[in-house]
Amino acid sequence: MPPARKRTRAYDPAKTRAAVTAQFGNVRRAVATLGPEQLALPTRLAGWTVRDLAAHVTMAVATVSRNLDRDEPPKAELTLLEWPFATASRAADISDGTRDIAAAHPDLNALFARTEERIAGALATAPGDRLLATRTGAMTLADYLVTRTVELVVHTDDLNAAVPGLDVPYDRQALAAATRLLADALAARAPGGATEVRIPPYAVVQCVEGPRHTRGTPPNVVETDPLTWIRLATGRVTWSDAVEEAKVAASGERADLTALLPLMS
Repeated sequence: MPPARKRTRAYDPAKTRAAVTAQFGNVRRAVATLGPEQLALPTRLAGWTVRDLAAHVTMAVATVSRNLDRDEPPKAELTLLEWPFATASRAADISDGTRDIAAAHPDLNALFARTEERIAGALATAPGDRLLATRTGAMTLADYLVTRTVELVVHTDDLNAAVPGLDVPYDRQALAAATRLLADALAARAPGGATEVRIPPYAVVQCVEGPRHTRGTPPNVVETDPLTWIRLATGRVTWSDAVEEAKVAASGERADLTALLPLMS
């Protein structure tokens, strides 16, 4: 008998909305403390300064209200699990747009304030099943907000890496949603049950073709923390470096995920 098809993970729309708002607020408050020298620091994103990165965060969130202002597309084109693999084609446009926004808005505090006000108003009445014509394809508002947790958590980590001592906090629900989506994307890229990937306390997925296990300790196990997993999935750290630095524990002949990562960049 073939294995049962895995059900798509469900996300609580109210919690996702709250997570996006909370994490955007965390970033806004942190950026407000930065001086000109800190805003001019380089980041691990090639060619982007901290100012560029901060501007990009507003752009990533503003797309919610901007897409809600547009006509609703006739049908969905993109599922949540397809989104991580659809972002690469937009990288050049996103980079250009980020620099344009950073140059056009020297007052980042005002930009963050306007963005926060607009998204609060937009989300006040919009239903989760409302379709949005996003850059990567039409998808529901509920699903798109899950993708915003990935954007916010990833770029919060980028900001913390760029500015010593900044320590922007992570909203627990935002970190959980980002971790789970990227874990499920791995399972979608490499379906199977030979390897168990554990990212406590948020996610456990099985992936990679090969012998399945039904009970006890699986023969191939990968375990890491949420931020390390997100860095691996988005190309911020390599598999070999994470293993060497003991950020990942991997056992079994099918526990090397090098060929499957990153999932998005």
